[in-house]
Amino acid sequence: MLQSEIWDARAAQSYDTPGAGMFAPATLGPTVDRLAELAEGGRALEFAIGTGRVAVPLAARGVPVSGIELSVPMVDQLRTKVDETAVPVVVGDMATARVPGEFQLVYLVYNTISNLLTQAEQVACFRNAARHLAPGGRFVVELWVPELRTLPPGQQAVVWEQAPGYIGLDTYDVLHQQVVSHHFRFDAEAGHEAQVVRSPHRYIWPAELDLMAELAGMTLESRHADWTGAEFTAQSRSHVSVYRTAGPR
Repeated sequence: MLQSEIWDARAAQSYDTPGAGMFAPATLGPTVDRLAELAEGGRALEFAIGTGRVAVPLAARGVPVSGIELSVPMVDQLRTKVDETAVPVVVGDMATARVPGEFQLVYLVYNTISNLLTQAEQVACFRNAARHLAPGGRFVVELWVPELRTLPPGQQAVVWEQAPGYIGLDTYDVLHQQVVSHHFRFDAEAGHEAQVVRSPHRYIWPAELDLMAELAGMTLESRHADWTGAEFTAQSRSHVSVYRTAGPR
């Protein structure tokens, strides 16, 4: 399934969950705080800007934000919050689309780089970020760590979240470094048939991500387990990696 088919009008209309999930203040607040700090008063560009979950509050903090987004319905949902003058968006692929001007910060949050399903596309994404950055600018990637240590031989699926009315599981193809995320939503009390949404991804190890950055002329500046700056360890399930181009610091 194509990414443009996954992020259709129905997905865009149901994406925002104000005050909960990825929109919860405890999740969104530290993200915006850290990005505003890394922008250092300059312009920011969000790859896969979506409905503006991060861009809108970041712009409200005084950071000039532009975006690239593949899904027109997601941009339409963003436009219900801010207009083109507040947060301009180029519709296109984050691996190739260009936005006018130069940026101090390019960022890609919530595992979205894994929506690019080949290594070549992911490398192209890094190179596209580098093309947009001013000397000394930063590229920030938020990404999960593959759960392969919990996958015993012969088993293909890992349940990564269980909650009332929701089950999330991933099925891995370790030969081709592919994973499909399955999101099951249902009424736990009424017993209605579950709704299932599936999305394909290419998972990336942190070391591979660092090599992609090197190919694009960037080096790793920092890596933490989350946006608050927690230490990244062997047990961390995700990371926020900051890469920097050569130039003034």
